[in-house]
Amino acid sequence: MFRPLSLFVGLRYSRAKHKNKFVSFISIASILGISLGVMVLIVGLSTMNGFEKTLRDELLSVIPQGELEVVNGSFKNIKESLLQVQSNPHVLGVSPYIALNGILKKDLAIQALQIRAIAPKTESNVTNIERYIKNPKGWKLLNSTQNNIILGSIVAKRLGVKAGDHLSLLIPKKPSFTSKTSVTNFKQPHEISFKVVGIFSMGGQVDSTMAFIDIDIAKNLLKLHSANGIAFKVDEILQADNIARKIAYQINEYLYIKSWITSQGYLYQDIQMVKSLMYIILLLVIAVACFNIVSTLVMAVNEKRGDIAILKTMGAGKWSLRIIFVVQGAFNGFIGSILGLVLGVVVASEFTQWMKMIEKIIGHKFLNSDIYFIDFLPSSINYHQVFFVALLAFIMSVLATLYPAWRASNILPAPELGSRH
Repeated sequence: MFRPLSLFVGLRYSRAKHKNKFVSFISIASILGISLGVMVLIVGLSTMNGFEKTLRDELLSVIPQGELEVVNGSFKNIKESLLQVQSNPHVLGVSPYIALNGILKKDLAIQALQIRAIAPKTESNVTNIERYIKNPKGWKLLNSTQNNIILGSIVAKRLGVKAGDHLSLLIPKKPSFTSKTSVTNFKQPHEISFKVVGIFSMGGQVDSTMAFIDIDIAKNLLKLHSANGIAFKVDEILQADNIARKIAYQINEYLYIKSWITSQGYLYQDIQMVKSLMYIILLLVIAVACFNIVSTLVMAVNEKRGDIAILKTMGAGKWSLRIIFVVQGAFNGFIGSILGLVLGVVVASEFTQWMKMIEKIIGHKFLNSDIYFIDFLPSSINYHQVFFVALLAFIMSVLATLYPAWRASNILPAPELGSRH
């Protein structure tokens, strides 16, 4: 089979043993350095992808992606407003709600939190909170005929309650002002008894800040004729804020415009920032490994000065000589990139399981579900990223060969061959 001379000689040099053992050591070190950098970068990016995917699949499954809330009172015509929101082509589902703040009390234990009054029949169009309820029947028991409530696991733990227990909900009354003295007349808050029919455990701050009741119960408590908010789900979560604004401008109400980016966007921004820093830092690690290729080739050129001189006398041009050493260095980069790609994919695919094993061995969890929305280290491989990282490492290794290859092509044959006689 015909092979170009430069490619043939370059591959021979790549596989040949070096007279100087230190050259062989640096050559192996460059391959291992590139493979390690590629592997760590793939694993790191897969972990960040895992966080991003889990954020989308877990946290955003219980947090509405977009919300429109009336500033004062409730929607004048909730049915018409729901149709207006649903008519947007980017909206996948809508559901009305009422947001109110209250205090839950059980004996001497109290907990302030946000109460979300929902319509159970349509809430599944927007969120999947139902699947996180420990008692599957709890969601069906959330109805307007009885004062039932569903709590987050952390709230239930702090209050010391479980499904079937009763507690009190305190809702403040609006203060009144006397016209003559301008002294506020504070009233006793409403105290309503509720039965805990379910406890949800999603993880993170949601479990400690939220509870659910039926929307008709909230209407009676707040004396509202309809819902004061509309929650909706969109097809492009990163555009939720823009979609919410476009919808709000079409509704003739004075509204608060909210989205998941407002309340939970910092998590996404943190993930993107860490991912960007990881790219930069670990690419610098790969670049350092590629500099070993420069050292390897510089010493290889010094070893092969006689061979270079002979090739020149036989008619080899400068570009042929340059390609020989580019091929030699690129071979190391190719082996390192492929080895790192394979190891990275293998480690990333089992990363979550291995981390769980390490947690069991050391008896410590890396993530606390009371703080974060998950209690494990996720991993999701993006093969486009994997091949991009490997390709980038290979390109960097090829660029590292240019100076030694250029230096080799400038060797003069006469002095080299004359010094050997």
